[in-house]
Amino acid sequence: MKKILSITPAGIPVDLGILVLRVGASIFMIHHGYMKIQHFPEMQEKFISFLGFSGSISLCLAIFAEFFCSILLLVGLLSRLAVMPLLVTMAVAVLVAHDGDFLGKGEPATVFLVIYTTLLLAGPGRFSIDKALFK
Repeated sequence: MKKILSITPAGIPVDLGILVLRVGASIFMIHHGYMKIQHFPEMQEKFISFLGFSGSISLCLAIFAEFFCSILLLVGLLSRLAVMPLLVTMAVAVLVAHDGDFLGKGEPATVFLVIYTTLLLAGPGRFSIDKALFK
């Protein structure tokens, strides 16, 4: 009973939990970015404009974050830098695209926002390229 109620993991390193969170979120987000790449021509006309950027530029920025930054996060390379555009993209998705509807249509973006905030604070963990390069 003591192990179940313990605040420390029972023989499971915290870094393994961070790895699962990092890889899981990245796989789902890479899929979102890839779908935007595949449907770029039809999406660019109706994609939200943000801070005066056209829908086309906003879509390119979303693709950069969702696809390319997620690949970096997946392998744990420059993780804290890679998570920053993802945080901004999810914040824009919740606040602008879904009009601040955190628990309705914006709920998936809100969940990713929480995950990316956690990864920014916790770092990539020891099972990452960052750990190998920067110790």
